[in-house]
Amino acid sequence: MPQQVLVENLKNLNVLVTGAAGCIGAWAVKLLIERGAKPFIYDLTENRSRLHLAMEGADDVPWELGNITDFKGLTDVIKAHDIKAIIHLAALQVPFCKADPVGSTQVNVMGSINILEAARQAGIKRLSYASSVAAPAMGDNDYLATLYGAHKICGEQMAAVYWQDWQVPSIGIRPGIIYGPGRDQGMSAAPSIAMLAALEGLAYTVPFSGPLTFCHVEDAALRFVTAISKDQTGAPVFDMNGTPSDTSQIIDIIKTQTDVNADLNFYGGAMPFPAQVDNGELDVLLKVPAYRSLEKGIEETLAHFKSAKARGFDTGALANRLIEGST
Repeated sequence: MPQQVLVENLKNLNVLVTGAAGCIGAWAVKLLIERGAKPFIYDLTENRSRLHLAMEGADDVPWELGNITDFKGLTDVIKAHDIKAIIHLAALQVPFCKADPVGSTQVNVMGSINILEAARQAGIKRLSYASSVAAPAMGDNDYLATLYGAHKICGEQMAAVYWQDWQVPSIGIRPGIIYGPGRDQGMSAAPSIAMLAALEGLAYTVPFSGPLTFCHVEDAALRFVTAISKDQTGAPVFDMNGTPSDTSQIIDIIKTQTDVNADLNFYGGAMPFPAQVDNGELDVLLKVPAYRSLEKGIEETLAHFKSAKARGFDTGALANRLIEGST
């Protein structure tokens, strides 16, 4: 889809973004604003730190506090803001699911069906939602099965039934390893933490090795945003793997692109998720540019951290907090 067409289709569109306190959500909000849309955030917390890191003017974005397990609260917000499209990103990730199986299922499964039902009742025809690379890992393979992956499979199947029975369209997207500014939580956040650590001259060890696929957060957000730029049909699900690489290569690139002699290392086994390139079907559907190279993505991530620091964001404090939290 040509950029101008995308902008015109999103202009003045009221979009609900769930989980916008997270990494992809923050960048989705940034891209929506740049394209003239009107994002409204629905999140359990009003923590705008990742949004501040992603963009200027974060305090001006309308923000509704609420839990996606609260169906009435969710539908009230949709009605109050005349929402015409939804980007659903709110979820609890792998370690949180393992720590709280019941609570995480309420958020990831009941929250997702609340989104689908709210879209059905409001007649919303533009809905994109985040599944995960952990979903195909639930099949007959050597990858690690997780409760999080089970939740995501359930979400995909619920979306398929909502199209089958009520013609509620959706596009499900399975992100691989997301990296970039704001990626600081979950099993696979370590490469992004390593980038920030290197910039601040701090030592850091990535706690895994082996092959992975990396997708820059802006590339990921662009696909979620483009997916709601027009009415859709069906309930297809697509992989979004990004660029294949491995842990040693990403460490080498970070060291090459930083001015300091970065004390970065890695240890441990490979991440138990698929690490192959996706089939490109999502990009064909959305007509979006190819994923940026890993070298370019790391270069732009480091530049963004520097820019955020120049406008007053305390990247040093963030780096220390993340490193201490991961030890």
